[in-house]
Amino acid sequence: MPHEDTNKYGIVDATPVSDRAALVRHVVEKPKPEVAPSNLAIVGRYVLPSRIFELLEKTTPGAGGEIQLTDAIAALLAEQKVYAYRFAGTRYDCGNKLGLVKATLHFALRDPTLAQATRDFVRNSELGTRNS
Repeated sequence: MPHEDTNKYGIVDATPVSDRAALVRHVVEKPKPEVAPSNLAIVGRYVLPSRIFELLEKTTPGAGGEIQLTDAIAALLAEQKVYAYRFAGTRYDCGNKLGLVKATLHFALRDPTLAQATRDFVRNSELGTRNS
């Protein structure tokens, strides 16, 4: 994640244990770039123990006035080891409009039943014509 974008994501401070895995030491939700512990972002894929639900029930609102999963993960860190996995592949940030459009187009263009209609729609939209 670009360091200047840390204020948009949960960020971890982690120690590598293999090429792709790391032991999480600290997690913080949407830190300002100047205080972010790293630029390693949590991108919304989790495998967590059921204990996380009990911790979420005890979690008070944090960043943005919302109950943050990252705060519950931080509480979980006090009880057990938590590991992170460095994602390999294409990721679309569906938390913003452009990312959602890119993800939708990516999958629509790969779907045999949607690809041609998607290409036609985009082509016609670029020309300023409208089709239903």
